[in-house]
Amino acid sequence: MSYQNLGQADLDYFPCRYGTSKLLFRGPRRRLRDNYVAYLGGIETYGRFIQEPYPTLSEHESGVKSVNLGCVNAGVDAYVTDKSLIDICAKARVTVIQMVGAQNMSNRFYAVHPRRNDRFLRASSLLQTIYSGVDFTDFNFTRHMLTVLAETSAQKFAMVEAELKDAWVGRMKTLIEQINGNVVLLWLADHTPEQAAERGMAEAEPLFVDRAMIDALSGLVSNVVEIVSTPAERRSGLDEMAFAPLEQPAAEEMLGPVVHRRVAATLAPIIRSLI
Repeated sequence: MSYQNLGQADLDYFPCRYGTSKLLFRGPRRRLRDNYVAYLGGIETYGRFIQEPYPTLSEHESGVKSVNLGCVNAGVDAYVTDKSLIDICAKARVTVIQMVGAQNMSNRFYAVHPRRNDRFLRASSLLQTIYSGVDFTDFNFTRHMLTVLAETSAQKFAMVEAELKDAWVGRMKTLIEQINGNVVLLWLADHTPEQAAERGMAEAEPLFVDRAMIDALSGLVSNVVEIVSTPAERRSGLDEMAFAPLEQPAAEEMLGPVVHRRVAATLAPIIRSLI
């Protein structure tokens, strides 16, 4: 298999902003008028290393303009507190929300950066008391911190995980209610929600999200779409991706263009039915 090691310079993401939001999104920037579908999500929605991510392909399939609001480091917090993005989604005919992990949110135990939600800012007094032997100044990223906490004490970490799950459901409900329109939830992963608990923290993206959490939201949305990639799909799509040689390990972690085409084909009839 020959890989297109084209590098970042050869794949222009046309970074852009919308309204007063400080987040950077993949462009080109779209005009927010007429019928459009808004897409919220993480790095897969953004489409790193991919010429045409599923929001673009869904536009081709459905005939309805897409506005890609996927953000590489965003958790739910980045969207739920951003009035410009909420307004864009509220005016969209449909909003597709790729479910992202529960680790990148501020909660009772720790705070994250308001835009780069993967950045750990500080631990609460409660978390410092529970993990009195841990030096939280060692951490810059949420996943690193949570990995250390889980390894330190599985019993204590169960409290942290429960808090993250509860916070995720509550924050997602707030996001959906603020949009107040047609919302489609998208599970996009290489495992099912039921298999999430079997995965290690390095492999379980969207981290901590399981079937019970999705079921808690299903009555609030128009549809729930589940796409589970196969190893064959990921391997066969790698030769269509654009990445530099040093980026190959990161590219191999992505689900790839074959999966993105399946997402678009699945979403298109749902979108048309909701317009």
